[in-house]
Amino acid sequence: MSRIGKAPIDLPSGVTVNVTDGNVVKVKGPKGELTQQLDADLSVGIEDGVLTVTRPSDSKRHKSVHGLYRSLIANMVIGVSEGYKRELELVGVGYRCSNTGNLLEISVGYSHPIMFYIPDEVKLSTSMEKGNPPRITLESNDKQLIGQVAAKIRAFRKPEPYKGKGIKFLGEELRRKAGKTAAK
Repeated sequence: MSRIGKAPIDLPSGVTVNVTDGNVVKVKGPKGELTQQLDADLSVGIEDGVLTVTRPSDSKRHKSVHGLYRSLIANMVIGVSEGYKRELELVGVGYRCSNTGNLLEISVGYSHPIMFYIPDEVKLSTSMEKGNPPRITLESNDKQLIGQVAAKIRAFRKPEPYKGKGIKFLGEELRRKAGKTAAK
């Protein structure tokens, strides 16, 4: 039984959900509009500001997609009402970041700076404060897109386990290793 799939989704004020032919769900709110193609067998019901996703049978395939699409719709509702924010830190001597519009320029120890274009749906800002590591902030209403962009930025220089240098998510706990000890 899918506990996640059975859970209802409360729609905040200002958020409208529209299900069109072909099982396409459109969620519109103050932060924008998102669409998602649902599985053909699932059905979406909306009454009294509560959205529910139902499946036709208890087959293994229906059970597996039931919770998935309910979670995707819930993430869309949160995205258009509150939005999502991801922050990354550049930890290392000489590591820098700056942006010009949606073009991110990061210098993380390679012979050349990395230029990375962020999609227009994601709002980018960088900060370089004295005493704190450089920080990249991403904001969007699409949870999947912002997670993909943040993972791609982190992949340019993953944090290494000995000194912890690299690009990491804000608040991420790294597994550290002891390293070599000098022979006496």
